[in-house]
Amino acid sequence: MKSGTQLVLAGVAAVASGLACAQEVVKIGHVAPMSGPQAHYGKDNENGVRMAIEDLNAKGVTIGGKKVKLEIAAEDDAADPKQGTAAAQKLCDAKVAGVVGHLNSGTTIPASKVYNDCEIPHVTGAATNPNLTKPNYPTTYRIIANDNALGAGLAIYAADKLKLKKVAVIDDRSAYGQGVADIFTKTAKEKGIEVVDQQFTNDKATDFMAILTAIKSKNPDAIFFGGMDTQGGPMLRQMEQLGISNAKFFGGDGICTEKLIELSGKSKLLDNVTCAEGGASLAKMPGGKAWKARYDAKYPNQFQVYSPYTYDATFVLVDAMTRAGSTDPKKYIPELKKANYKGVTGTIRFEPNGELKNAAMTLYSYRGGQKAPLE
Repeated sequence: MKSGTQLVLAGVAAVASGLACAQEVVKIGHVAPMSGPQAHYGKDNENGVRMAIEDLNAKGVTIGGKKVKLEIAAEDDAADPKQGTAAAQKLCDAKVAGVVGHLNSGTTIPASKVYNDCEIPHVTGAATNPNLTKPNYPTTYRIIANDNALGAGLAIYAADKLKLKKVAVIDDRSAYGQGVADIFTKTAKEKGIEVVDQQFTNDKATDFMAILTAIKSKNPDAIFFGGMDTQGGPMLRQMEQLGISNAKFFGGDGICTEKLIELSGKSKLLDNVTCAEGGASLAKMPGGKAWKARYDAKYPNQFQVYSPYTYDATFVLVDAMTRAGSTDPKKYIPELKKANYKGVTGTIRFEPNGELKNAAMTLYSYRGGQKAPLE
């Protein structure tokens, strides 16, 4: 029988051993609109990060010889730039190891300065405005094609494949919508397409009758919309109501969602839609089909567009930490710059300014009311 002293010593030794084996908690920040009309995008993005963290914790992560437990620090920016910078500052103050986000270019661009000032890297799998990487911040990275690829690709398809002669352009005046529309307009003109009208709305609007009526009188072959599905869906419904049934409808990744079908009220004009996404289609992503099956089992009916990219972004951050042997951004950012990570979306390597090397893009249609990649 042990004495009281022996029992106390044994207890102290057990506690000390437990502390020695305790896992360090490493927080990964995530920011996206979790409230408001774009919350379906935000939830999908956050799901990708949560799934990555669960997968990483399940297999075990060792950084600098220590076992770590990853946790998400999730924030809502409601697609609002001021709320986005506030969320970024909150994550800086919390000293997270890295950030995945944001969704919108309009929130990501101002937040990128906050992250740079506090020297925490962020990787976006959704914000596509080319201006994001122009400051050359060592903390800013993008793992999806930017609007230069998306807007230009759609214009080239309109001119070379569809032989269109006249287009009208609408944008929502956001950093994303205006950016992708400007690139489309510039490339369309270079390809000999006449831009017969340019109209503007905003990312809260629901009534487009006036601008669509003005466009109808110009009789364009197509309408390009720079914005999100929350406006693109109702716009398709109202085009149908006005009898603008022969015009093609183009848009970037903002409208290129499963949700567009529902938001359009399953409009017949879905057959006229062509949209562009950065990256390969899920079917052509390495392991994309298997990943999507796991995602759907975990998060039924929540997939939109970007969750494979936020999943990979999380792995890219942790991979850099592992190679550096540290969760200190100052120590692992050099490894992040040298990333050569084979993820679900493809092989992720960065240009010196943080853009993805060899970024792919895919065009999609909604023939028969189902989103599918164009051959």
